[in-house]
Amino acid sequence: MCLAVPMKLIKIDGTKGIAELGNLQREIGLLLLENAKIGDYVIVHAGYAIQILDEKEALETMRILNNL
Repeated sequence: MCLAVPMKLIKIDGTKGIAELGNLQREIGLLLLENAKIGDYVIVHAGYAIQILDEKEALETMRILNNL
């Protein structure tokens, strides 16, 4: 089973970026998104940002995941 999680984009370097979730930071691919910018919440799956997510929705999803 695979899980996609919301992460906050904190750095962009070409087609790669750094995203964080809590204290965890990971390098992610940005090839699938055209308009991602620093501060956006993105859905990350298999190391790639696949969708930009509204901040309110991202925070609610993270709250639900923390409660599991």
